[in-house]
Amino acid sequence: MEKNKFINKISSLLFYISILSFIIAFNFAHNPPGAWYQQSLPNIGNRNIVDITFLDSLNGYAISSIASDTSLILKTTNGGNNWWIANRQNSFIMTSIEFIDGSTGFVGGTNLIRTTDSGISWNSIYPFIFSNDLSFINQDTGWYVDSEGLLGGVFRTTNSGINWTHQVNLGGNNPTHIYMYNKDTGYVAGTTLYKTTNSGIDWLQIPGGGFGDMYFINATTGWKCYGPMQKTTDGGLSWQNIPLPPKSDTLPLSRVISFSNINADTIWAVGSVGVIGSSARGVIYLTTNGGTTWSYQLPDISINIFRYLYIQFVNKNIGWSYGVATGVHTVTGGDTTITNIINPINETPENFKLFQNYPNPFNPKTIISFQLSVTGFIIIKVYNALGTEIETLVNQKHSAGSYNVRFDGNNVPSGVYFYSLFIEGVKTDTKKMLLIR
Repeated sequence: MEKNKFINKISSLLFYISILSFIIAFNFAHNPPGAWYQQSLPNIGNRNIVDITFLDSLNGYAISSIASDTSLILKTTNGGNNWWIANRQNSFIMTSIEFIDGSTGFVGGTNLIRTTDSGISWNSIYPFIFSNDLSFINQDTGWYVDSEGLLGGVFRTTNSGINWTHQVNLGGNNPTHIYMYNKDTGYVAGTTLYKTTNSGIDWLQIPGGGFGDMYFINATTGWKCYGPMQKTTDGGLSWQNIPLPPKSDTLPLSRVISFSNINADTIWAVGSVGVIGSSARGVIYLTTNGGTTWSYQLPDISINIFRYLYIQFVNKNIGWSYGVATGVHTVTGGDTTITNIINPINETPENFKLFQNYPNPFNPKTIISFQLSVTGFIIIKVYNALGTEIETLVNQKHSAGSYNVRFDGNNVPSGVYFYSLFIEGVKTDTKKMLLIR
């Protein structure tokens, strides 16, 4: 009898557990957690993320700014849920990271390093460069650009970066960014846009201005951003502005600094700021018709990220968007609740420009100029060749306009120096200058 009672109790308990499990599963399926959830990096000290890339739904890499003469390479193998510091580099100002496949990747800046074992080890292969940006199309062939007016320009390698050919020097128009669609066709720009169709041997100036991000879906159709978004359907020979959502009390900053295409229609983009109540939050834009109209998303209010600087999707559901030290991730294609935006007829471009110092080379004084089209808090810092900060030239709020600041090299030795422009705490550009006594 006691045994039967015990069995009956166990049966009843299992029955109720089954019902409870069903209810939990039902509620979870119909009320899933937020479509975007926050991801965090490990403690990277007084550093910011300067570039980030994901190879697939699990594997990703990020590089940091330099602090205490050390910059970092970070890695994740579970879609960004956990990151760790995979490598530390001394006296190396990093600017860009790019992977050719799951094993081979490059990091550029004041050095060029390469991994062939998925980031386990990194080897310096060309320490005598300064690259603002890199573009490799395979393990052997790649380009880098250096915006410095005297010795910079476009450089090409065909042996994995061991040797480089200086293809062109555009002087004051030397580029800060490069995008190669294939081995023959590509684009470079600082404030002026150039195109090559013969692997960089010749560069043709074309209309359209600079870019911070660029992507071509085929040989003729592509997009670029430099504050505003632009689109071409004739291989870059002409560019049309894609109106972004207008500025308002809810969207005090409306611009794009990074975007990610899933296909010719669907594009995710970031760079703007939204305000709800007293909370400023990063905006994530979405278009599903190639940029004709846009919607926007503001990830959950508990996610406190002021502005997103990088965005990447590997398919229609899985994507990431990161700021300087943290980010968000979706595996469901973002929020289903979005806010539609009516595009304005015109939008004022929001460009920031850091010019090459003049004279360059200099002895011992030189002028650094910068230009703003909106008000912002500006910092300009000077670094030596080891990446050590030696002077802050500007550290205050400026209204829209053009400005000059003088750097006096009387107290530093001859050599290569770098100066960086920060807008609202985000580094937007770095250039090289040469002091010769």
